[in-house]
Amino acid sequence: MTVVSGQRSVPGDKLGKKRMSKRVSISLLITLCVIPIFPSQAQQTRKIPRIGYLSSNSIAAMSTRTDGFRHGLRELNYEEGKNIVIEWRYAEGKLDRVPGLAAELIRLKLDVIVSAGGNATASIIKEATNTIPIVVTNVADPVGSGFAASLARPGGNITGLAAIAFDLAGKRLELIGEAFPKVSHVAVLFDPQDASKIVELKEVQAAAKTLRLKVQAIEVRSPSDFERAFKTVSRDRAGVLLVLGSAVTNTGRKAIAEMATKNRLPTMWAESGVMDAGGLMSYGPNYADLFRRAAIYVDKILKGAKPAELPIEQPTKFEFVVNLNTVKQIGLTIPPNVLARADRVIR
Repeated sequence: MTVVSGQRSVPGDKLGKKRMSKRVSISLLITLCVIPIFPSQAQQTRKIPRIGYLSSNSIAAMSTRTDGFRHGLRELNYEEGKNIVIEWRYAEGKLDRVPGLAAELIRLKLDVIVSAGGNATASIIKEATNTIPIVVTNVADPVGSGFAASLARPGGNITGLAAIAFDLAGKRLELIGEAFPKVSHVAVLFDPQDASKIVELKEVQAAAKTLRLKVQAIEVRSPSDFERAFKTVSRDRAGVLLVLGSAVTNTGRKAIAEMATKNRLPTMWAESGVMDAGGLMSYGPNYADLFRRAAIYVDKILKGAKPAELPIEQPTKFEFVVNLNTVKQIGLTIPPNVLARADRVIR
């Protein structure tokens, strides 16, 4: 018999301790396996999608578009700050700021970028990345502008929605003619820095020939050009001002509308979202719906769809809006048949 430290060693003690230790280890392993993983713990490890949103306009000018996009995301159960992160960037109507903002977004290694500023903004983002998926929202002629190989199969990292702004030029002039039948001279305000506006102007000029209207093109590159532009319009006695939507004209919409009202000059705009500044009429795609549908593209891409295989869609909803408050301020009368065609009348 062996004695250690005054205690007797019992045969089989060591074997018993080993068995007990093994049973404890197994019990702990089973306990760990049945501990529930709560949803909050799962969310901590799940990657939250990050998207960029870049507009060449100001926040105020594009509130209708932004609201439409947010609405679309909510319909798809995305909640900003909870299960999706959005990096918002606005150039405040200054196109020279767009390249820097685009580069800033690309450095963030986002899952997708939404181009919300028309052809000029889309072109800048396209030049900056050919890997991050891009959802365009209101480009004109995506194929002719080089954004896609075809509408059915874009073929690159760009997809989204076209605004088909060029096809609407004739319709706007027709509405001008019906609302103001005595007008024969239309001034067109446009920004030549946006290449798509030059093409759109040509469409306006072609439609004007058919309708036997005189068109006078007036360039504005910044808000400092507005006063000069209106002096030209007044001097040459234009009857209506057609405003081609761009970063400069959208952001400066309030100044343009105020000068037009002061000069008792009716205005036609490309979208209803800028009518809050006091425009008289607008005809174009329903941009709130267009941007709501952009959220669907974002969702598809986040779920694995490739932009190259997502067809570019065209607007399905258009709206003609008349602002009777501005009509009264200028002292005009809109024919009843024209008002009857309006999708919405602002009173």
